[in-house]
Amino acid sequence: MFEGQKTDVFWLGLIILGLASIALFSTMWYQIVTYHGYPSYYNWDGYWKYMVPPVVGAILFILIGLYMMKSGAKKKEEGKTQLLTQ
Repeated sequence: MFEGQKTDVFWLGLIILGLASIALFSTMWYQIVTYHGYPSYYNWDGYWKYMVPPVVGAILFILIGLYMMKSGAKKKEEGKTQLLTQ
């Protein structure tokens, strides 16, 4: 999927993908660890009202990072011969 020469856009997309993945994982982990096993004290609506923006933002940044990685990998042109200069 990401074959070819990697450009600066590819590496920037990889950094964005990594940071967004960490943000999404930490948000989900916090939700699981903090409120697991306490359904009587937990207000699902109130919690997710505040967690939707970071989750949606992280998912969008993951998609943006993947797109940047895809567009930042230059593919070798097939059928053309490269001239080597010394």
